[in-house]
Amino acid sequence: MSNTEVDAPGETEADWPRQRSALLRDSVGVGLAVGALGLSFGALAVTAGFTVAQSCVLSLLMFSGASQFAVIGVLGAGGSALTGAATATLLGVRNSLYGLSLSRLLRVRGARRVLAAHLVLDESAGMAMGRPTERASRLAFYGTGVAVFVFWNLATLAGAIGAEALPDPAVLGLDVASPAAFIALLMPRLRGPRLWAVAVGAAVTAVATTLVLPAGVPVLVAGLVACLTGLLMKRRRADAADTRAGEQGGEN
Repeated sequence: MSNTEVDAPGETEADWPRQRSALLRDSVGVGLAVGALGLSFGALAVTAGFTVAQSCVLSLLMFSGASQFAVIGVLGAGGSALTGAATATLLGVRNSLYGLSLSRLLRVRGARRVLAAHLVLDESAGMAMGRPTERASRLAFYGTGVAVFVFWNLATLAGAIGAEALPDPAVLGLDVASPAAFIALLMPRLRGPRLWAVAVGAAVTAVATTLVLPAGVPVLVAGLVACLTGLLMKRRRADAADTRAGEQGGEN
């Protein structure tokens, strides 16, 4: 790899060992922080009726916190597997958008694309974006993705085994922990009044439709409402920007 790819303005190859250590340290820190939620997931999955093995397989293969909590939440409430899968897919759409941006940074081909796609998360994407060099972006992405994967799955196993060992895990109030964990994943992404408006609208829709729709379906409907509301807001902002541009052009 040439220095022209590694170096950014003001940086040299000699800076790379220090930068690499800092990136790996940050990646492990993120992995520990996010992976800790796996304890809740493992325990909640068992409480919802999953076995320890099923809980671990879901973490290994799906590996998307919000989607996993949605699946066990829907199934635990008596919803169908199809509704749970649809809700999880809707929540996972954002990862596809991350992948489009990351593909230009990672430049992976063949079987490595499968591995890279599995590690596309909010955290790995966030760590990779805005780095001074492509090499730093790749290290931040893979370091964070692998760290979260390892700690999340270890925590899932520990949480599931712990919940199974209890005679009645429901007495711990873990049914409340599932929505709480989901909200904890959502809160950092609500930046600005528009996103809050979308979130509140979706929440109101979910509560209102709970009275008339089968278990699990209100979450899916609320997700669709959130998507449509976001698209409408985006279109209105674009129209407003075009109007302002037209007015300024007329004044000139």
